[in-house]
Order: sequence, then C-alpha cells, then structure tokens
Amino acid sequence: MLLKLVKGLIALAMLLAAVLAANTLRQTSRQTNFPPAPRLTLDETGAANRLAGAVRIATVSDQIDAQANAAAFRAFHRHLETSFPRLHATLKREFINDFTLLYTWQAATPSSLGTPARKPILLMAHMDVVPVDAATEKQWTHPPFAGTLANDGGTTYVWGRGAWDNKSNLMSQMEAIEALLQNGFQPQQTIHLLLGADEEVNGVRGAGGAQKLFKERGTRFDFVLDEGLVITEGIIPGVAAPAALIGITQKGYMTAELAVRFAKGGHASMPPKESVIGVLAEGVARIEKNPFPPSIKGVPEQMFATLAPEMGFPNRLLMSNLWLFGPLVQAKLSQSDATRAQLHTTSGTTLFHAGIKDNIIPSEARASINLRILPGDTSDTVIEALRSKAGDPRIEINKPSFVVEPTRASSTAAPAFRALEKTVRETFPGAIVAPGLFTARADAGYMDALADNVYLFSPVRVGPKDTPRFHGIDERIAIGNYAEMIRFYHRLMQNTAGSAGP
Repeated sequence: MLLKLVKGLIALAMLLAAVLAANTLRQTSRQTNFPPAPRLTLDETGAANRLAGAVRIATVSDQIDAQANAAAFRAFHRHLETSFPRLHATLKREFINDFTLLYTWQAATPSSLGTPARKPILLMAHMDVVPVDAATEKQWTHPPFAGTLANDGGTTYVWGRGAWDNKSNLMSQMEAIEALLQNGFQPQQTIHLLLGADEEVNGVRGAGGAQKLFKERGTRFDFVLDEGLVITEGIIPGVAAPAALIGITQKGYMTAELAVRFAKGGHASMPPKESVIGVLAEGVARIEKNPFPPSIKGVPEQMFATLAPEMGFPNRLLMSNLWLFGPLVQAKLSQSDATRAQLHTTSGTTLFHAGIKDNIIPSEARASINLRILPGDTSDTVIEALRSKAGDPRIEINKPSFVVEPTRASSTAAPAFRALEKTVRETFPGAIVAPGLFTARADAGYMDALADNVYLFSPVRVGPKDTPRFHGIDERIAIGNYAEMIRFYHRLMQNTAGSAGP
C-alpha cells in the first residue's frame, strides 16, 4: 500500500514537473525585432548645454498662488524661444492660464495627402519642478539649480533639479522637433505639445485647463504620451537586459483627511485618560499595520507574462506559472517598497497636526494620508476601507475635494503601442518592451477621456542607484542618455506622423 502511495506521489510530481516545463517552454519571447534606426546626428554638447540652461531656471510651482515664481516661468519661455527658433517660427503657440504652453504642429491637409485626416497626437511634459529641501541642499554634489555639466565615474551628466523630472523629456521633445524641421519633415498627423506649469501641484491650472480647451474644441487624440515608467537596468529580478516599461494605466490619487475632535482640551497638569493625539495615532497605526491587500492580477500579471520569456531560470519558471507560484511571487515582490506599490493601493501618512502649546491638551488632531489607488479600487471604496481599518468611530475620515480616479488600461494591441515598441527597439537596441502600471500620477490623467489610448513612458535609463534621485538629492541625467531621448522622440514622430504612419 505504501509503495503504491509513493509511486502515485512520484507520478504526480513528474506530471506537475512536465506541466511546469511545458508552460515555461510555451512562453516564447513576445519581443519583435527591429534593426536600429538610422542614427540621428546630434550636437550632444549643445543639446546638453540647452538642457543645463533650462535647469538653471528654478521653475518651482505653487499649489495656491498661480502667480508664484512668475518671473522664472517667463524666463523659461524665453529660453525655449531662443533655444528652438525653427520650432517657434513654425508651430502655433498658445498660453493656458498664463504659464502652460500648448504648441500645435499642423499636419498636411488631407487633400494634399489624398488620405482621410488622422486624429492628432499629444506629447506631454512639464516645466515645473519640486522645491529643494533646504536641509539637504548642502548634500548635493553640485548646487541644485546650477545646471552643472560634470563627470562622475567616466560619464558626463547634467546635474540639477529637473534634469530628470521633467525637463529632459520636455527639452528632448523640442530638440527632436527642431531637428525634424531642419530636415524638412512635414507631419501627416497633427502633433500637439503640451508643457505644463503646475504638474507637481496636481496640474489643475495647466493640464486641467488644457482638458477644458480640448473639450470645447471637440479634440480627440489618437494617443497621448506623457512621462511615466522608464528603462530599468538591473532593477527587475531575473531580467538582465534593459527593460522599457510602458505604462498603460496609472493609479488614482487623493489625500484623505483624518480628524479627532473632543469637546474640550485642558491643562496638561490634569490630562484626560485619552487624548485626541493618542486616539488618532492609534487609528493611523492600525491603518499602517493593515495595508490594502496585494494582487498580482491585472496589469502586473500582463507585465510579468511579457517579461517571463526573457528571464533566466528559476525566475522564468516562476513567472510562467503564476497559476501555481503566484502567492510566492507576490510575497517576494511585497518585500520591496518599489515593487510592492505595483500590487496594491498604497497609503502613506504624510502630515500630522495637533496642539498649540506644550502645556495645553489639544481638542483636535488632524492627519493626512496620501493614497495611490490601484485600478479596480475607487476613491469611495478606499475611504470606506480606511474607516474600517482605523477601527474607531471617533476618527472622522473625509474624502477630499481633489480626487483623481485610476485610469482605464490602454491597449497593447493598438498601432500607437506598437509604434512605441518599435521606436524603443530601434533607438535602444537590446531593450525589452513590456506594459506596466504607473504607480505615481502624471498630467496625462486629465486626457484619459479625450484619447483612444494614453501611455506613460520616459526614455530614461534608471538603475538601482538612480531611484533615490527622483525628487531627491543629486538629480541628474547622463548626456549620452539625453541624446538617446532626443533620438527616441525624433524616431517616434517619424514612426507615427510620418508618411508610412504607424
């Protein structure tokens, strides 16, 4: 009897091994091979100096005062005018709420082409930057708004706030258009370029104003491309090649307000058994100890299915058989802050306010929890979940007035995605392309209902040591990578708005 049981178990194990092996081998590469694009000749030093000049203009945006730092934004406009004369002589420029810029490169008329007009393209970037924490300013290798060109480890970088986020995208798009104009390129699909001035403070005036304008004009886009996921190098376990992750959806965004109010405070010499601070702190702690449940389903599963054939053993085996190893993979990904954010709605406690004096018991305490909402959740379901997690009816949790819901998932089968994939493979030979979830938020969220598809991708190379530079100390971009960015946008416009189309 025991022998039969052992033989049965061995047979089951062999069958399972065969199924796992078959699934793994059946998952062949989804990458399409394209030869490298003809190399665009660039004055890389000149382009880097123009980017450095943009970094030197401290375009820090303000959420409350629309006119804050107005002189810097006007100086940035002048810098663009002098840096890209052909672009400004050819494209139509409009101002949205003073500082956001909308450029239109009109396509050739349908009659001259002999084909129906195609929907326009919208490329997005933003000129505003986050401020530099005064306490960290001395920790920068080079002053944050000096726009220094300097070497590190044999590579020359443009250093400074905005060099990566997001002036490299903005300037490389304009460099690409300037080069196309110089070569006599005429788009056969109208290209809009939207440069926001308040993306870092929710984009209400810039992208929000543009959304209203496009609605009034009845404009609908073939696709929108904004900042987002990047080209990771050595970040995804098991993937040796650079991985260009193209965001096809982004998380929602809101900041929930929590408050505890007692009828009265009192003198600290006669404290009550409970304080508003203690009650609120315990509620926040319960929320932090009970995070939203993770799930590998949806876009993350789509990403791993695309990356699996490019992985070595055992990662390829695990990713090709998520039906069995899903919980194990999920647990592994949950160990890292960066990858865990891909799997669930995140909640981060960002502000805590209480008290007016050290010997007075306050009657009110307030906290803010910033939430990045996973597609599938909504702002309403998240607020209800927070109330349950807090576990105390005395804690008021209110939905804020500013809410951005998660966006729909754009198609990976659309011609626009295929054009992005082709462009990446042509300008970053050897890179793997996969869809992904953008866990932050970008201005493109305002355009979700105005476009057939919205994609979130920045052609920036990012390694493990680079991730802390995002909104952090020593932000920078390698000059060689910046040249790749220019070539990427140059080729993308050829591949989409060129004579052959997508």
